[in-house]
Amino acid sequence: MSDQKRLFLVDAYALIFRGYYAFIKNPRINSKGEDTSAIMGFMNSLLDVIKRERPDHLAVCFDKGGSVDRVEMYEAYKANRDETPEGIRTAIPHICNILEAMHIPIMVKEGYEADDVIGTLSRQAEKEGYKTYMVTPDKDFAQLVTENIFMYRPVFGGGYETWGIPEVQKKFEVEDPMQVIDFLGMMGDSSDNIPGLPGVGEKTAKKFIAQFGSMEGLLANTDQLKGKMKEKVEANGELGLLSKKLATIMLDVPVEFNAKDFELDHPDVEKVKQIFQDLEFRRLTENFLKTFADESSTASSAPAATSSKTESKPTPQEKKSAGAGQFSLFGADPSNDTETISEYTRKTAETTPHFYQSVASGTATKLFIKNLMRQTSVCFDTETTGLNPLTAELVGIAFSWEAGKGFYVPFPERKDEAQELIEQLRPFFESETIEKIGQNLKYDIKVLAKYNVSVKGKLFDTMLAHYLINPDMRHNMDVLAETYLNYTPISIETLIGKKGKNQLSMREVPLEKQTEYAVEDADITLQLKEHFQNELGEANTQKLFDEIEIPLLRVLADMELEGINLDIAFLNSLSEALDNDIKSLEQKIYEKAGEEFNIASPKQLGVILFEKMKLVDKPKKTKSGQYSTAEDVLSYLAKDHDIIQNILDFRGLSKLKSTYVDALPTQVDENTGHVHTDYMQTVAATGRLSSNNPNLQSIPIRTERGRQVRKAFIPRSEDYTLLAADYSQIELRIIAALSKEETMIMAFKNGEDIHASTASKVFNVPIESVTREQRSNAKTVNFGIIYGVSAFGLSNQTNLSRAESKELIDTYYATYPKLRNHISEQVDFARDNGYVQTVLGRRRYLKDINSRNAVVRGAAERNAVNAPIQGSAADIIKIAMINIHQRLSEDSFKTKMLLQVHDELVFDVYKPELDAIKSLVKTEMENAYKLEVPLDVDLDIGDNWLEAH
Repeated sequence: MSDQKRLFLVDAYALIFRGYYAFIKNPRINSKGEDTSAIMGFMNSLLDVIKRERPDHLAVCFDKGGSVDRVEMYEAYKANRDETPEGIRTAIPHICNILEAMHIPIMVKEGYEADDVIGTLSRQAEKEGYKTYMVTPDKDFAQLVTENIFMYRPVFGGGYETWGIPEVQKKFEVEDPMQVIDFLGMMGDSSDNIPGLPGVGEKTAKKFIAQFGSMEGLLANTDQLKGKMKEKVEANGELGLLSKKLATIMLDVPVEFNAKDFELDHPDVEKVKQIFQDLEFRRLTENFLKTFADESSTASSAPAATSSKTESKPTPQEKKSAGAGQFSLFGADPSNDTETISEYTRKTAETTPHFYQSVASGTATKLFIKNLMRQTSVCFDTETTGLNPLTAELVGIAFSWEAGKGFYVPFPERKDEAQELIEQLRPFFESETIEKIGQNLKYDIKVLAKYNVSVKGKLFDTMLAHYLINPDMRHNMDVLAETYLNYTPISIETLIGKKGKNQLSMREVPLEKQTEYAVEDADITLQLKEHFQNELGEANTQKLFDEIEIPLLRVLADMELEGINLDIAFLNSLSEALDNDIKSLEQKIYEKAGEEFNIASPKQLGVILFEKMKLVDKPKKTKSGQYSTAEDVLSYLAKDHDIIQNILDFRGLSKLKSTYVDALPTQVDENTGHVHTDYMQTVAATGRLSSNNPNLQSIPIRTERGRQVRKAFIPRSEDYTLLAADYSQIELRIIAALSKEETMIMAFKNGEDIHASTASKVFNVPIESVTREQRSNAKTVNFGIIYGVSAFGLSNQTNLSRAESKELIDTYYATYPKLRNHISEQVDFARDNGYVQTVLGRRRYLKDINSRNAVVRGAAERNAVNAPIQGSAADIIKIAMINIHQRLSEDSFKTKMLLQVHDELVFDVYKPELDAIKSLVKTEMENAYKLEVPLDVDLDIGDNWLEAH
């Protein structure tokens, strides 16, 4: 066995960025509103390395202040890097505190990059007989690889790969890893803004290395090159040599490898636990304690051998004897930490005492129901054959009314027998005196509706409660259980398997496992209810929960069950028309480009627009180095280039066709013949509803073809018509009322056209003399103020110059001084309290309101102004929906409320009821909430949604 010691040097920022972006679609936000993604991602990687490799010596290396030498050589070095995300900036102090508590040395030297620190330390350690593993995904480190220095690279999907000399030779097609420097110098690096040789990419660089051996060899033999490549290389020789210098990792940083200081030492367990507790890292705490206390854990094999030599892993006992002061991780008696471990190890069904029982049919079911009906508050959870409540069938229902205890009633597969069983349970569900608790109760209500069972009485939905307590966090039950109860529920995958053809139906799962899984859900949800009941009061959102979100749950369930009729024949004809439009645009684009190419390929499109047509002198590039053809980039260029507008139109029509015109007919339910959207109450932090499967709130209405999609939504029959009721300028009315801006309030009270009124004031002309352009510009400012429009933004949206835009905004604020004061007061309130709120007390937490990053802080400030306005509008229409739904039900109208699209409601109106419904809807919407400004509702009817809008 080799006695050679091993040193692991961790490239901190590489792993921190990697960890942060691993969670970018689903960031880890704790109950304080802190984004902990970067910390969690980094610590998971660090602990994984320690568990796998049990290193003798370890250090984490940071950048500080960038590379002074490289910036002196080339001022533009790394100049195109984006601002470090706020979530990473705020994570660094926490990570440093954790490393200090773990007694892991932090190696950093101001004016140098972590690459240089790692390079210097690895060479020093090699001279002292160490094998060094550089923990980083960054390919630049390949230049440092020797027989004793390796790259230890995290790979996509988990695990690590080790690059020694053979791996580097194969990857870069070099003989010596040092030639990687020449390779990088030739092809450049867009992420570091290293220019490289123009026209030289990866393949060409490898060819040059094979032919000439180095950058200097290439430049000394340019006579062997031909054509434009010869001209480019000869003209840019100095640039190539500079690029090689920039790509060279420095090996003379003033840092010192003192082996004793790098030994993996015993962490301050209590201190680490406290930090993790503050950050709400329960699972990470468990991982940490297991990593540093499990004597019996056998480390995985050492990094793969990278030369002809092989290396065997020292045993824990051998590691312990390797040197004094070595951390007892390698030979400690974990019994001393038993209490600590059990305290922070997450609870599961296996480790937590509980009583979960399935209820047999017959007498047992009758006795159970008798007991059930004695309760005042019960949590229930349905288990079904699928996720779509319109097609799913009941497999069982779990009930719990005492923590740690619960019952599972399995359902027979035969529909008549299942209906008989649900009839026995009907008295519970339709009892007005028993409170029903659940997680995402809307789903359960819709499932039970298929069996003609209503869920009556008081409701408590833990998902909705948590949404009001912490709107920015995730609200699924597993996350809530882990965060608030330190409990990991049984995974559904352990029962039915992962997605795919081999996945089981819940019916195929043995009854014992069904019982454990289902009752645990009900039990945990019951416990969460007790926790959230108190927090609703503390967050001052109990009234919002009881009077808006819970009643709305029932309203949305009915709307979703009803769905809306669809004219499929019309959509098919529209699809054909769109095909023709798209083909016509393709031809226009090809003619202007001078060749055919894949318009949908950002890479090909970028080359056409910015290399061949040279539409921009300095086109923006993505992180991967290709030209950016994002919507915002192209929209800015559209007014100057017809081909850009054609491309935007092509994209818009292609998306319209695939997302709506072709997709909607496939989403029609075969039993109802309707499309049934799913309204999500817990997605938008402002309180707005989100529409999903299909999303009916995002159908584009600014284009003719987009508007035509609405024509496909029709009444249920000839006896019905569609009615659309739309709040007129509700957000402007709300900001006028909140700011107490008398001029604007009077304009609304007098029924004036608010945009013409504003134009009259800011342009100082009589209202009857306001031009169409002046009204349009005033309208842009009116709505733009809510979203924090700048002079630059206004100039892009209008024909005004930036100077004219600034003057217009200044005049606007001078005309409406109280509005400006209100905006300042909202930002100040957010800075002091960390949140803003709607007229009904819905809070929007703004964790970045005091950020040092001006861009991030500016976005939070805009949210501080906008969220109360948009959120108040959302609250008001929710109240209207609840009241209208109640009236429709109480008076037994045949009319149904079908859709909510932000400030608009759509109804399927029974024609004989039309006059009564118009009066009812207008009255309830305009009186949903009393502001100093009157609410105004526009009503229209039609044979389809387009006509009614």
